[in-house]
Amino acid sequence: MKIGKVNFLLILLICSNCLQLWGISAYTLDNYLIPVNKPGVTIGRIYPLPSDVCLISDTSSLFRIDTESKSICLKKNKALSQGQSAYRFGISLQIDGQIYEFELLKDDFSRNRIVAHRGAWKQSGALQNSIRSFQNAVALGCQGSELDVWLTADNRVVLSHDPHVYGMEVENTNLAELFQNTVHKDDPVPSLQELLLVARRQNTTRPIIEIKDSQKGLFRTLQLTDSVVSIVHRMKMQGYVEYISFNYDVLKRIRQLDPTAKILYLMEGKKELQDLVNDSISGIDYSYYAYRQDKNLFQKAKEKGLLTNVWTVNNAEELFLYYQLGLDYITTDEPELLLKIIKSLK
Repeated sequence: MKIGKVNFLLILLICSNCLQLWGISAYTLDNYLIPVNKPGVTIGRIYPLPSDVCLISDTSSLFRIDTESKSICLKKNKALSQGQSAYRFGISLQIDGQIYEFELLKDDFSRNRIVAHRGAWKQSGALQNSIRSFQNAVALGCQGSELDVWLTADNRVVLSHDPHVYGMEVENTNLAELFQNTVHKDDPVPSLQELLLVARRQNTTRPIIEIKDSQKGLFRTLQLTDSVVSIVHRMKMQGYVEYISFNYDVLKRIRQLDPTAKILYLMEGKKELQDLVNDSISGIDYSYYAYRQDKNLFQKAKEKGLLTNVWTVNNAEELFLYYQLGLDYITTDEPELLLKIIKSLK
């Protein structure tokens, strides 16, 4: 069934009015990470800029509000230390008369630029897009662990790369049925909430969420998008996740829902780099074919202020090449190999 342009815009308007009900915050921060050994540092500015903000709750007694810049800061005599174990800090703000809650994170995230493709599964025998494959990526110390999500028949977000898993069509199967048919296996199909609950037990590796194109059309794809962002906001995990998609409408929708989220485009050749800049897309996440075809692609993207990722690189020579080139991320099925290469360069 085709959706007319007017009806489609009406659907988006209705969805926008439901955002607060779905738990998507009307305000975001431009940063959620707390650097160590920096007393009084500005952590994140509130976006969009509010008229009035005050701190309602701060159980750690670490934070203050800079009322002029509308920013969350550490108190001038407070700092996080490198060795302290606490890394998640909840605060409540009153912004223009409404209460909003955020979670700030001690910045211990890896900067090795390695993104484990569907988790670290190849050497461990774990299923791709599983809890175990994510945990393996964390154990390796990867900067990110990429995962793919779909919407089930009963509108639950689950992890799977393909539209089917263990022979079941994800979009035509309820979550309970998926679980019941896979719970006896080493890697049952997890929901996004389950994966994020595991992810929040650490602050080394970021979940990189790829939102897949629904086989049922754009409306269903955007419904998945809204659900994913809603889950992230309800769990207060904006400081953890990044988003990627082949669907440009998905990225524009995320940008509408979360103006400060990090979002990268996967479909090379469909948009000019300037289009991404104009639409506030954070960067490119293109296949190695694109970088082979245009030797200056990396430099062009950097000159426009775009982040750069390359997928999926498994060859030692090319892993070395892209690491030396300086891309922000390298997505690979061989994170152990890239770690070995990085260590050899030190």
